[in-house]
Order: sequence, then C-alpha cells, then structure tokens
Amino acid sequence: MTHPKTPHVVDARYMGPPEPFVRTMEMLDTLQPGEKMLLLLFREPHPLYRVLRQNGHAFESELLPDGTFEILISR
Repeated sequence: MTHPKTPHVVDARYMGPPEPFVRTMEMLDTLQPGEKMLLLLFREPHPLYRVLRQNGHAFESELLPDGTFEILISR
C-alpha cells in the first residue's frame, strides 16, 4: 500500500492485538532518522502513544470520516 504522506504504511485496521503494535515497532526499527511511517487503525492506540513518547518519537493523529485513525509517526 502506498500513501501520499509516506511509503511506510502499516494498515492494521483488520488486525487483532498485539499484531498492530508488533508491526508498528518492527517498521519503526527499519526507518532512518527523519523518516515517517503511517499507522491505520479503527481505534485510537493510547498505549502505543505512551510507548512512542517514552522512545522519543513524535506523532500526529487524525480521525478520518470513515472512522480510520491515521497516526503519522516520525523517527
């Protein structure tokens, strides 16, 4: 899947836990400094936000009309 915001996308809308978290952390490990990834979910991942903050990652969350949360995460 490609996206205009970044080529690094985890579409976790239909994944069960803990797969979205695992896939997100795996992709973050592959990013170079300054690169971004996009996580797509149907729920807001408050536990993930805590982990991202603790590890120094910036992120922006946007709720789309279809109920998808787009979380853009910076390395």
